Order: sequence, then structure tokens, then C-alpha cells
Amino acid sequence: MATVIRLQRGGRKKRPFYSVVVMDQRNRRDGAFIEKLGYYDPCTEPEVLELNMERVNAWKAEGAQLSGRVASLVRLAENPQLAEKARAKAEQKVADKKAAVEAKAKADAAEAEAAAKAAEEVKKAEEAAAAKEAAEAAEAEAAAEEAPVEEAPVEETEEKKDA
Repeated sequence: MATVIRLQRGGRKKRPFYSVVVMDQRNRRDGAFIEKLGYYDPCTEPEVLELNMERVNAWKAEGAQLSGRVASLVRLAENPQLAEKARAKAEQKVADKKAAVEAKAKADAAEAEAAAKAAEEVKKAEEAAAAKEAAEAAEAEAAAEEAPVEEAPVEETEEKKDA
């Protein structure tokens, strides 16, 4: 029987939790397993990995193959310095992402502030133009009042023509 050591998914939607199990390679991912060797929880901070390395090595000696992800987890479990380096790299990645988000937020805030200043300047310019128009209209009205008004000749009505 060809056996493989692989992950068996558990948990709920978008919150996976994995068991490290030995199973016949023909079985489904979440099918019947022969033995449970540990568990892996990638959703916690830091990730939790518990493996029974004695049983993993015993199954490897019997010819069990490791899946790709389980092989990397076994490598991390065997070498704590490598695990610490991976954890530091993950923390740096999270810090870089957080810094990028903050920089974008600052840029967006500066852009919004610049847009608000531009809108304020446009509003001031419109107010100045309106005030100038009002002043010109007032001057034109004052000039019209000062100029003598010529009255148009009144046409005679029909009654005056008949008389």
C-alpha cells in the first residue's frame, strides 16, 4: 500500500485548520486516515505547528512519501532557526504592507487637502468675479440715473385726432 503524509483540512470557511495525517494516497484529501501525526494552524499569529517527529520519521522509514507542504513543515519543525527566519520574514512582509497602506492613506489625505484648497481658491475667485460684476452693475445703474432721460414722444390717441 502506497502511503503519503499530507494535510487534512478542517475548520470553517476561510478559517482553515489542518491535521497532519498518514493515509493511503488513493483516498480523498479529507478521507479516512491511518494515523494522525500532528496539526498545523496557519490562521493564528504566529502559526502553530505540532508534529510528532518520531512517528513522522518512522513512517518515512516505512516508505511513506511527504506532500510538498508537509515536507516544508517538517523542515521547519526540524530546524527552529529556519522557522524563526521564516517568521521574521513574514513579520517584515506584514510591516511593509502596513507601511504601504499608511503611505497611501497619507498620499490620499494630501491629495484631498490639495483638492479642498483648489476648490476654496475657485470659490474665492467666483466670489471676486461676482463682486466685480455687482460693482460694475451698480456703476452702470448710477450712471444711468445721472444721465438725463429723454422721453419718447407720446403718440396722439385717436380721440385727439378726431377732435
